[in-house]
Amino acid sequence: MSSAPGRSAVADPVTSTGATLPGKLLDNARERPAATAMREKHRGLWRQWTWAEYAGRVAAVAAGLRELGVGPGVRVAIHAENRPEWVVADLAVQGLGGQCVGVYPTSPAAEVEYLLGHCAARVLVAEDEEQLDKALAVRDRLPGLEHIVLIDPRGVRREDVLTFAELERRGAQQGDPLGAFAESVAALDSSAPAIIVYTSGTTGPPKGALLSHANLVASARTFTGALGGTADDEVLSYLPLCHIAERLTSVIDSVWAGSVVNFGEGGPSFAHDMRDIQPTVFLGVPRVWEKMLAGVELRMSDASRLKRRLYRACLRQGRRIAPRRMRGTTTLADRLVLALCEVLMFRPLREKLGLVRVRVALSGAAPIAPQVLEFLWAIGVAVREGYGQTENTAICTLTPHGDVRLGSVGTALPGVELRIAEDGEILTRSAGVFLGYLHNPEATAATVDPDGWLHTGDVGELDEDGFLRITDRKKDIIITAGGKNVSPSEIENLLKVSPYIREAVVVGDRRRYLTALIGIEYDTVGDWARRRGVAYTTYADLSAKPEVRALVETVVAEANHRLAAVEQIKRFTLIGKELDHEGGELTATQKVKRRAIERSFEPEIEAMYR
Repeated sequence: MSSAPGRSAVADPVTSTGATLPGKLLDNARERPAATAMREKHRGLWRQWTWAEYAGRVAAVAAGLRELGVGPGVRVAIHAENRPEWVVADLAVQGLGGQCVGVYPTSPAAEVEYLLGHCAARVLVAEDEEQLDKALAVRDRLPGLEHIVLIDPRGVRREDVLTFAELERRGAQQGDPLGAFAESVAALDSSAPAIIVYTSGTTGPPKGALLSHANLVASARTFTGALGGTADDEVLSYLPLCHIAERLTSVIDSVWAGSVVNFGEGGPSFAHDMRDIQPTVFLGVPRVWEKMLAGVELRMSDASRLKRRLYRACLRQGRRIAPRRMRGTTTLADRLVLALCEVLMFRPLREKLGLVRVRVALSGAAPIAPQVLEFLWAIGVAVREGYGQTENTAICTLTPHGDVRLGSVGTALPGVELRIAEDGEILTRSAGVFLGYLHNPEATAATVDPDGWLHTGDVGELDEDGFLRITDRKKDIIITAGGKNVSPSEIENLLKVSPYIREAVVVGDRRRYLTALIGIEYDTVGDWARRRGVAYTTYADLSAKPEVRALVETVVAEANHRLAAVEQIKRFTLIGKELDHEGGELTATQKVKRRAIERSFEPEIEAMYR
């Protein structure tokens, strides 16, 4: 466990105004010094830090960064997986008046060069040798980068690189680091930029969105109020911290509510981490929820005949009652049936998923298929959809408790104004609207109008009860050769409900009919193939099997039955590789780069229209 530099000063810090996250951190350290603030899983064992230790570490790192020249307006980039050092560095930079910039761990060297150069980062905090190598490969083209701090120095022997532990140790030796940090926090301007979050860049280079201290506090107050966040809550930090959704969960809300944030070992360990922690608040992007559904179906296909029958019977009852659970109108008979299903199947299943304690389950960042939500509600995971984006600090809409309407992302959160423009674009105005894009006044002016309305770039509908339904990204709407407007994301989500399909990209703009590029889910299709004696070696080999194509044809046919004639997929192609960020087909947040994919697979697309 880390030491707590300057811990004795927690008892009498400079009083926080509560106008910033670092100020709230100091409040927590003063009011609840011995309460657990964060945990980290290291080699299978969990270690923890109290709020006093958390604040002490932040103050020590801030003192170390101050020695490196970090102060008001200076930018520090963090290129690492989720871990305590990420959030410690983030809050340290904010408390000094600097601006923290996250770089996705999957970003290749070229993207690292672009981001660090664009924001003129003076200091880079890199995780390990892999991320260090990316920075060193482009460092000669980054004259503004003065210092690199390495979190995990294993395998690295360089005198020009400072370790994070040494940075923290140096800061801890500077007299009263916590007192100095508290003074710096008290002097912060809440309207000044606190962090820069780069957008996913689906259609061009990422843009750096400037979010102020006031934006972050507005988000904290909004969400802890709407979700009833308390110090008793626990979250698992697993989505990239560069993304506003995870920043909201692991930093903004956790600091504001005083709840515990847990850092697991990530990757393949995610399922084990979930079972260890059993979080009370869990935010999943649609891909995570889809993966859970596919995993359950795969496990049940391997179960005994009795267990499979029991699962199907309970799921059938759960689905039948789910609509009434969403509206909060279950009957006594419903509750008796659900109680039996809980004992026989649902509670053990949720425990395996790590969701047995979940109090708030959310889906956001992209549209989710209603069929996935129906399944989750059926097994007792009450997932509510929310809608927001980087440019409004994630503050926009949330599904109300007790009034879940499938296909809707809820109603406006407190303090949010919402309206639909003449062309169908969703406009929003709130205290979360960002300051603008770094070095890009033209894009800023196109995004926020003179009246303060944020133009989201999404197309949607607002019903008479104030529920918002998102149709698609404005730039992604397909207009067929016959002049019909089609939303590709709705069709793609219908296909991705299948446990056998991982990616689906619908094509058809200005064309006679729609086609699709489809990527299989390697694990589930591989299991399906093994059961039928279909031999394969690689992802490409499996995708090319005629039996697999026939399997996907049944999925496409089933989806087409649910679609209007103009929306139906007439032809599809199975792609022979898994899409990824480094290959340029996906953003760091796993969003499809449609234009890049259409360029990469142009021959396959054209073949479907011959």
